Amino acid sequence: MPEITFKAIVLGVILAVVLAAANAYLGLFAGMTVSASIPAAVISMTLFSFFRRSNILENNIVQTAASAGEAVAAAAVFTIPGLVILGFWKDYDYVQTLLICALGGTIGVLFSVPLRRALVVQSEKEIKFPEGIATGEVLKAGQRGEKGNLSVIVAAGLTGGILKLCQEAGLKLWSSALELGGRVGGSVAYLGMDLSPALLGVGFIVGLRIAVLVFLGGALSWWIAIPLYAALHGLPDGGTAVASATSLWRDQIRFLGVGAMCVGGFWALIQMRHQLLTGVRSGLQAFRDEKAGSAVDRTDRDIPMVWVLVFSALSVIPLFFVYRLVVESTAVSLVMAVIMLVAGFLFSAVAGYMAGLVGSSNNPISGVTISTILFASLVLLLFMGHGNPSGPAAAILIGAVVCCAASISGDNLQDLKAGYIVGATPWKQEFMLIVGVLSSAFVIAPILQLLNLKYGVGVPMDADAAWMAAHPTPLPAPQATLMASVSKGVFMGGLPWTMVAIGACIAVAIISLDLYLKARGSAFRTPVLAVAVGIYLPFRLSTTILVGGLVAYAVSRAAEALGKSGLEDATRKTAEAAGEKRGLLFASGLITGEALMGILLAVPITLASFYPSLGGDFLALFREPPLGAWPGVIAQACVIAALYSVVALALRRASRER
Repeated sequence: MPEITFKAIVLGVILAVVLAAANAYLGLFAGMTVSASIPAAVISMTLFSFFRRSNILENNIVQTAASAGEAVAAAAVFTIPGLVILGFWKDYDYVQTLLICALGGTIGVLFSVPLRRALVVQSEKEIKFPEGIATGEVLKAGQRGEKGNLSVIVAAGLTGGILKLCQEAGLKLWSSALELGGRVGGSVAYLGMDLSPALLGVGFIVGLRIAVLVFLGGALSWWIAIPLYAALHGLPDGGTAVASATSLWRDQIRFLGVGAMCVGGFWALIQMRHQLLTGVRSGLQAFRDEKAGSAVDRTDRDIPMVWVLVFSALSVIPLFFVYRLVVESTAVSLVMAVIMLVAGFLFSAVAGYMAGLVGSSNNPISGVTISTILFASLVLLLFMGHGNPSGPAAAILIGAVVCCAASISGDNLQDLKAGYIVGATPWKQEFMLIVGVLSSAFVIAPILQLLNLKYGVGVPMDADAAWMAAHPTPLPAPQATLMASVSKGVFMGGLPWTMVAIGACIAVAIISLDLYLKARGSAFRTPVLAVAVGIYLPFRLSTTILVGGLVAYAVSRAAEALGKSGLEDATRKTAEAAGEKRGLLFASGLITGEALMGILLAVPITLASFYPSLGGDFLALFREPPLGAWPGVIAQACVIAALYSVVALALRRASRER
C-alpha cells in the first residue's frame, strides 16, 4: 500500500499548521498542550473516505506530520517568549524563531531514530506509549468503517469557539474566570476557577490521577505556601486580596516549582539510564547490519545512521551563527553548541521515555528544559561573567533548541508506536515528521506576535503602567516566564534561591513517596513533575483541569457499571473503548475550537494597527462584562454535562449493538 502520497502530504501540512496555531495558544494559556495525533487521524480518515483510493498507511502518514505542529508549538511557547519577557527582543524575530523551531525539531527527529528499537519494539511490555496505541487503534477502527467521529469534533469545536468568543477577549458577555479572595488576619485566602472548555478537555484527557496531582501542586502553592509566606513577611501594599495573592505567587512562590522541576528532570534521567544505553547500542548495531548488507524488513527500516549523523552536524551550523549573533563570541558560541548537542540528545531520550510512560500530553518537556537552562546558565556564567546582558538570552536560546528536540523526539516515538501497530515504514514516518516540523515552524513567529499584540504573552520584566493597561489579562506563559526568571536570576542575581531550594526538597519528598508507593505495589503514583507543573500554574487553571479529570473519573465509573450489569466481557470492553474514544474526540474538539478562536480574536488588534479608527476591541459589546463570571459558570456546567452525556451515550449504544 502507498504511504507518502500527494494528498497525504498536503493534508498533513495543513493540519500541522492549524494544530500548531491551536496548541500555541493553549500552551501560553494553560502551560500545557495535548497530543494532536488522534484528532488528526480522525480528520484524515473522514476526508480520505471521499477518495476512491486511500488506506490506513496514508492516514498514519497524515497524523504523523500533523502531530509535529503540536510538538513544535509546545517547544516554542515554553521557551521563545522568554526572550521578549526578558526585554532582549521587543517583537518576535521571524528568522531566528524559524531556525530554532525548524532545526531544533529536525534534531529531535534525528536523535530519536536510534531509540526506536529500544523503546518502541524491544521494551513493548514495559513502555506502552499510550497515545501511540490509541492512535493505532483509531486508525484500525477507521479502516473498519466506523462513522460519526468528525461530527463529534466539529460540534465540540464550535462549542469551545463560541464560548471563547463570549468572554473578555471577544464580545465581553462574561468574565473568563471566577476568582474569590479575602484577607484573613495578616494573611490571604484565594480560590479561583477558569471558565475554559479547553481546560476541561485537558483534564479529561490526562485523567483524574494527573489532574489531582496538578491540583495538589496548586494547592501547595496557593493554600499553604502563599498564606504562610504572607503571615511571615506581610502582604504587598494596596490591591485586592486576589491581586495580593497573585503578586506573592509571581514574585516568590512559583520559584518552588523551579527547584521541583530541576530535581524532577534529573530524576527522570537517572530512572532511564539503562534505556539510554540500550537505545544507542541498538542504533549502532542496525548501522553495522546495514553496512554488512544484511536484509532489513520494511517495517524495521529507519533513516540510515549515516544520514542521522550528517544532518545532525549540518543542523548545528546555522544554530552556531544564531548563537554567535547573540553573544558576539566564537568561543562562547562553540560552548553553547556543545551544551545544546549533549543536552539535546540526553533530554530527547528522556522525553521519548517519558512519552512512553505517560503519553505526549503529560510529557514533562518544561521540566527537562528548565533543567537545561539552569545548567546552561551556570556554565555560561563561567565564560561570560556576572551581569552580562546577553547571558540570559543565550541560555534561553540553548533551552529553546533542546526543548524543540525533546518535544519532537517524544512525539516521533509516539507516532512510531502507532506506525508499528498498523505496519508502517519507520523512515517514511520520520521523513514526514520533518516535513511537519518545517511547515509548522514557518507560522510560529507570526502566531506569537499576533497573540502578543492582542493579549500580551507573559509580563515583560520592564513592563510599565501603560503596558499593563493595554494588556490587563495577558496569557500567563508560565514556562517561558519561569525560564526567563531563572536565566536572569543566575546572571543578574535576585533569584530567590531559598524558594528554589525548598522546591527541590519538596521534589525529593514527592520522589520518596512515589518510591514508597511503588514498593507497596500501589496503583496510585506521584510523578514529581506533574506536581511541579501545578506549583507554577495559576491556581484557577489547575482547578478547571481537576474538574475535567473528575468528569473522566465519572465516565470510568459508568463504564464499570456496565461490567456489573451482566454484559459479556468482550462487549463491555468494546463499549468502554467506544466511550473513551468519543470522550477523547469531544475533549480534543473543545481544545481545538477554543484555541483557534483565541487566534482569530487576535486578528482585530492587527487590523486596528492598520485602521486605528476600528479600535482594538471593536467586537466587544460592553466595556466590562455586565454580569461578571456567572453566565460563564452556567455555560461551563452545560459543557460538563455535554461531555459526560456524549460518553455515556456512546457507552449505551455500543453495549446494545453487540
